Amino acid sequence: MSLKETLKIGLNLQSGRSITVLADDVFIVSYPKSGNTWTRFLIGCVYHGEAITFATLEKKVPDIYQNHNKVLLKFPRPRLIKSHEYFEPRYKKVVYIVRDPRDVAVSYYFHCRKFNLMKDSVTIEEFAPAFLRGDLDVFGSWGENVGSWIGARGQSPDFLLLRYEDLQTDTLGELRKTAKFLGLSPREDLLRLAVESSSADVMREQEQTQGEKWKGLRETRKDIPFVRTARAGGWRESLPPAIARQIETAWAAPMRQLGYLDSAAK
Repeated sequence: MSLKETLKIGLNLQSGRSITVLADDVFIVSYPKSGNTWTRFLIGCVYHGEAITFATLEKKVPDIYQNHNKVLLKFPRPRLIKSHEYFEPRYKKVVYIVRDPRDVAVSYYFHCRKFNLMKDSVTIEEFAPAFLRGDLDVFGSWGENVGSWIGARGQSPDFLLLRYEDLQTDTLGELRKTAKFLGLSPREDLLRLAVESSSADVMREQEQTQGEKWKGLRETRKDIPFVRTARAGGWRESLPPAIARQIETAWAAPMRQLGYLDSAAK
């Protein structure tokens, strides 16, 4: 049985383009497996003035695929909302997270297994062509999703691009930059609370103790963690070199633009 035959879409993904968008909405957008949940924890804490947990995540920074439009419309404004959509002109203020697609490929592979979207017998070599084609979801491929936002909004003052790798290296500095973009002036202790309460270790512990309280983790496999290594560059140990080269060839231009490939790399 082929990967396409075994793959099952578990979320109400088609709802993404049909939600009601309000003028003062702020969207946290990314291609899947690029650090969106972690960023929701970080920004959500600064935005709402309290630490975010898996138990409170959907109440503070709702996911458009986990919450019906009627529910979303009940949230106090201005809403802070999570999305994976490719360029959506109705989104006026956007924080867009981008991650090295080689790391995204590895993370997405384990994600599909955790969420029972494909069988364990599917190897990462068999998974890679579907990832490259953008067959895994309705958000396009990594290159199409990233390119749509950078191409359309890259120079807009209401668009902030965050690299997952920069968030890893200087979480506090990137969060300060994001707060300024959102027009917030958080206290230093709140910024530090956001960083500390969303560390990989804390999120892993919460996954164990609060996983059933979050819609995003219900009915998923417990033997594969949602919060895995949570680091940049892990693809070097996990991704077969041939697959890495295919990704680099497919998306060489945006990867160079974003600093994921040396300008001299072929």
